[in-house]
Amino acid sequence: MLTEKLESMITVALADDHILLRHAVANMINRFPQCQVIIEAANGKELLTKLEKNNLPQVVLLDLNMPVMDGFDTADWLYRHHPSIAVLMLTMYESDQALIRLLQTGVRGFLKKDIAPDELEHAIRSVVQVGYYYSQHVSGKMANLFRHKNGQVMALEKATLSMQEFTFLKLAAGELTYKEIAAEMHLNPRAIDGLRDQLFMKLDIRSRVGLAMYAIRQGIVAL
Repeated sequence: MLTEKLESMITVALADDHILLRHAVANMINRFPQCQVIIEAANGKELLTKLEKNNLPQVVLLDLNMPVMDGFDTADWLYRHHPSIAVLMLTMYESDQALIRLLQTGVRGFLKKDIAPDELEHAIRSVVQVGYYYSQHVSGKMANLFRHKNGQVMALEKATLSMQEFTFLKLAAGELTYKEIAAEMHLNPRAIDGLRDQLFMKLDIRSRVGLAMYAIRQGIVAL
């Protein structure tokens, strides 16, 4: 059981493009003993501009789907530049692909948007004191990724995408043409065709519409 007394204040940053929800969560956290929100931002890019080298938050609570810079990219940047910051992801998605990708970006825990205040408080204290927070439901989903099913390839191996595949999938679910995606990823069109066909085989999908639907179902992009 986590100790209730901490030596110092836990500082928290929030990034969520829903203003009312963000303010409500900030007010809630500020009512927790020895917890204080020091940064609020509408997206990942705004959050990064507000980070101060000498006053970094201990915990960052991110919404997964945000405009300009989403939770995936923000968590990845924080992991590479400030690995000491504990990132909690706030999302309604718990797909295998989303969980794996977020683990790869150093996310310390996952929270659903309908959690109770006491679970939010427990999660914040847990990532500071223990280093991670995973609900029983999420832990069960993660364990299932490592189990063989009828002698087939492990679910984890099938679900894991490379960074390049993941980036292509996000872009392919948007309005850019394949040629524009190639320019965005600094690849030649033939390489993009190869990525597309690779994902078709890996995900058992036969069209770009299918790729977009997969990305939406997995929480990689939002409607």
